[in-house]
Amino acid sequence: MADLETGRETKEFYVDLPAKSEAFFLKGSNALGWGMQDRLARIFQPASGRTLMLAIDHGYFQGPTSGLERVDVNIVPLVPYADALMLTRGILRSSIPASCGKAVVLRASGGPSILKELSNEQIAVDVEDAIRLNASAMAVQVYIGGEFETQSVHNLTRLVDAGNRYGIPVLGVTAVGRNLTRDAKYLRLACRIAAELGAHFVKTYFVPEGFETVTASCPVPVVMAGGKKIPEADALKLAHDAVSQGALGVDMGRNIFQSEAPSAMIEAVRRVVHEMMKPEHAFDFYQTLKHERRGALVHSEAG
Repeated sequence: MADLETGRETKEFYVDLPAKSEAFFLKGSNALGWGMQDRLARIFQPASGRTLMLAIDHGYFQGPTSGLERVDVNIVPLVPYADALMLTRGILRSSIPASCGKAVVLRASGGPSILKELSNEQIAVDVEDAIRLNASAMAVQVYIGGEFETQSVHNLTRLVDAGNRYGIPVLGVTAVGRNLTRDAKYLRLACRIAAELGAHFVKTYFVPEGFETVTASCPVPVVMAGGKKIPEADALKLAHDAVSQGALGVDMGRNIFQSEAPSAMIEAVRRVVHEMMKPEHAFDFYQTLKHERRGALVHSEAG
């Protein structure tokens, strides 16, 4: 009606300017639907093409892990520095504020505890609950070479089918059992199988020899698993080596929340992941933040 009232006959249609059709920025994801791409763009930052995921899902098989005894106290203050949270629906509902605004990668497999055979997992979350929780992705363990290998692969494919139906990406987590060799040959096998069977991105461990062949041979994004707690300088080097050799981010847990200064550590890891900061500079940055915040805490307590 506004055009009729003002007497304007046309608008600018830019007839000489071809319509844009931009490729999606993330490896192996260009053919996915809009909803899938939107959710992946919440996890992976378009500016850098990488992600810093904070892994706090350890309790789903090993209970109250050191540093995760009180998620509301120890973890919630770290959430603003992460791009995405890797966690269970129980912790999400009970302990994470809905106002945090972070992408959620929902742990969707489970079953055995650390007291049993870990590869004997089942799908543990209905896709409808993932939708209710506004999950950006669902995660499932894949035990290539494990006792229940086929069962875990079927968990992946069933979850991929459900995710494709509703536009939710699936993260295939390559689980390395006690009796499996953690080397590039094994990781190439595990990552490629997960991607071939439909995983939209894959989480795996770093190895010092041949990791670039793992990321190169996987047609979807690879995110590095942080693994066990190591010294902060070593963890920062680990993150840098991984992204330098093709990982599109890291999913760190213990190397952040078990650090002497978790908030300083997650900020330093963020600099490495998104800015490719050299590990020695990132460690200096971590040390500076640690001392500044410790000093500020002592000052506030004295006041």
